[in-house]
This record gives sequence, structure tokens and C-alpha cells, in this order.
Amino acid sequence: MNLDGKSLKGNFIRYIIPSILAQWVYSLYSMVDGMFVAKGVNEIALTAVNLSYPFVAFLFALSLLFAVGASTIVSILLGENHHQRACEVFTQNIVLQVIFSLVIALLVMLNRESFARFLGAPNQQTADYVIQYITWIAPFSCVYLLSYSFEILLKTDGYPKKATLIVILGAVENCILDWFFVMVLHKGIQGAAFATSLSQATVIILYLHHFLSGKGVLSFKRFKPDFGILARQVRNGFSSGVTEMSSGMVTFLFNQVILMYLTQDALVSYTIISYVNNIVVLSATGIAQGAQPLISYYYGQKSLDKCKSLFRYSLVAAGVVCTVSFAACFTLARGIVDIFIGPELQALRDSSVTAFRIFAASFLLVGFNIAVSGYFTSVERAAEALVISAGRGLVLMAGCLIVMTGIFGGAGIWWSPLVSETACLAVTGLLLLIYCRKDAFWNQKERFEVFRTPKSAVR
Repeated sequence: MNLDGKSLKGNFIRYIIPSILAQWVYSLYSMVDGMFVAKGVNEIALTAVNLSYPFVAFLFALSLLFAVGASTIVSILLGENHHQRACEVFTQNIVLQVIFSLVIALLVMLNRESFARFLGAPNQQTADYVIQYITWIAPFSCVYLLSYSFEILLKTDGYPKKATLIVILGAVENCILDWFFVMVLHKGIQGAAFATSLSQATVIILYLHHFLSGKGVLSFKRFKPDFGILARQVRNGFSSGVTEMSSGMVTFLFNQVILMYLTQDALVSYTIISYVNNIVVLSATGIAQGAQPLISYYYGQKSLDKCKSLFRYSLVAAGVVCTVSFAACFTLARGIVDIFIGPELQALRDSSVTAFRIFAASFLLVGFNIAVSGYFTSVERAAEALVISAGRGLVLMAGCLIVMTGIFGGAGIWWSPLVSETACLAVTGLLLLIYCRKDAFWNQKERFEVFRTPKSAVR
């Protein structure tokens, strides 16, 4: 990692902006599919894309689990000047993901009908659309895993702008192919899935060109399988994987609860909300991921002041992004909804806008929770990171859905995210306070020194 010649804040900005942009682009893959499917097929097909999303989220989450775990270890090794060992960890990570992806593809393709029902398809027509979609996603599981992993590790290698450029090129290709297959060739939902998979395959070629060219520090090296490194990798990356998977798990939970308390039309409303929610959550995740290699690098160097400053920058950046997101979504809710729902369904439009504005209140808190979890991952505090990620991603959300729907019925569905994030905020604050008081590395003198920037850290 070449961090010389720039201030700490400059390097932070240089890493998080490409990371946020990359996360936005990843969130747009499913959104673009949904937009073209809604216009080129019908609302039932749009619902099928939403029902299939947990599977896509699972692929990205598995990739993130391995990639962030590997990136944390690699960054620490680079900070300790162990370049050869860093390359071996990098190579083992890629090989493992290829193996896992082949197993996943085989299992899903052999059980497509039952898998569609598991995802929540309420009738045969919707199940058929889900099957058509995953039929062109599952065989490409390998490229989904590797594209996300390579993007993160390319940033770790010191090329954040290059990583983002490749992601953007893939997204542009996806838009063009979606339009061509769905609107021109009329291939329907299968065309949308194939367009996304093909664009992911293209970016793999670009990433491989970098890592095979020898331009950076990281490259493919012979390695001996190291299960100790694997365990450490999974431990470090698990919380990030849960954060990514939380969007898929929450989508799955909401789909089931909506079908219990509301109607299938409400799934269309939630599909739109989930697209925007993913952008906001992934924006906060982008900040955490952008800061991660920097914090891990300086953690490897035992540079406490710089780690503290980077953590502070992450908190401020996440807070600003999520506050702006809430204000924008509350103001522009009707315009966003109108993109997906035609004027002939005015009642659905109105109910979707109301639900969207209630849901958006949770955006105000999500950034802090993800930023703190990301910091814990960066300094190998896997247990704390996992508690936060699992709490906001599954445990608290599931509990809040049960309680809120039990009290308020279907209306409680849209308030559940705000209640869940508030509960998670309390847990996050407690874990952070305990860490600041007791951790040997942090070893601060004042409880809230995290909100101060040591002068030595910004030079």
C-alpha cells in the first residue's frame, strides 16, 4: 500500500469515495434488473426479482466474508512488511471462493423448484419467474463471488480508483445488456439475469489482468493450505458477511411477514423500499470498507493515533451520508415510487410513499452501527463486530417484526427497522464504551477521546 505523500485525511477520502461508489454500483445491479423487468415484463416479475434477491445477497455476503477477512490479514501483513505471506493469503482466498461457488451452483441448480418456494414464491406463476431468474444466476456463482472479492482486494493492493472504475464499467455494461435482452430481444426476466451475470464475468477479466500483470504488491503465489489463516479469515470477515447478508435476510423476513399481514401488492412497495435501503446501507458499508485496509495497515504498524483518527472520520462520514439519505428519501419518496409503479395503480403508489417515508427514518441510525462494526473488524475484534452485525441484520429485526406486527398489525412492519436500529444503537454504544475502557491497544485516557483528532495523526 502506497500511503506516502498524502495526509491521513487525504488517504481516507481517497479510499472511501471509490468504495462508496463501488457499493452504489453493486446495489444498482438488482435495481436496474427490477426497473427493466417492471417496464418490460410486469409487476409479478418485479416481485420475483425481489424474492430472488436473498440468493444474490448470499453470494455477495459469502464473497465479502472471505474478502474482508483476507483483506484485514493482508493489510496487517503489508503493514508488517511481510509481502510474500500476504500474497499467499490472497491466493488461498481466491481458490477457496472458487470451490465454494461450484458447490453452491450445483446445489441450487439441482433444487430450483424447491428453492423458489423456499424464497417465498406465493403461487406457481411467481415461482416460475423466480426459477427463470435463478437459472441464469446460479451457474455464474463463481463470478459473483470473485467480482466482489477482487474489488476489495484491489483496493487493499493500493488501487481504489482502479477498482471503482472496473465496477462502474461492469454496471454500464449491465444497463446496456439489460436494455438489449429485455426491451429489444424480449427475453424477459431470464434476459435480465443473464445480462447481470455476463457483466459480472466481464469485470473478472479486468481484475485478473491487474493481478496477473505484477503492477501491484499482490499477485498469485504457490501456497500451502493454512487452516489457521482460514479460521482467522472467517472470524475477521464474518461480521462483514453478516452485514451484507442482512439485506438479503431482512428482505426474506419482510417478504414472509408482508404476505402474512398485507397483500402481494405490498411486496411491490417493499421491493422499491428495499432497493433504496440497500443503497443507504451499502453507502455506510462502503465507508467502513474504505477505511478498513487503512485502519488494519496502521494497526499492523501499532500506530494508535492514526487508527483513532480514521475511526473518527468513519463515524462523521457515515453520519453525514445517512442523514442526507433520510432527508432526500423523505422529500423525493413520491418521485422514486413513480419510477416503478404506473399511474394506473394510484392507490398502490400512495401506500408505497407512506411506507417509504416511515421506513426511511431508520437511515438516521444505520451509519453509526455499521461504522463501529467495521472498525472492530479492522482491528480483529471479531466478537464485537459480529454482535453488532448479527443484531441489526437478523436478531433484532426479527424480534422487532414480531413485536411490532403483534401490536400494530401490518402497519407495524414499516416501523420495525427504526425500532431495530435504535436497539442496535444501544448495544453498539455499550460495546464501544467497554472497548475504549478496557482494550490494551486503544488505551485511552479519556472516555470519548475517539472524537478528538490527535495532531500527530493528520500529518
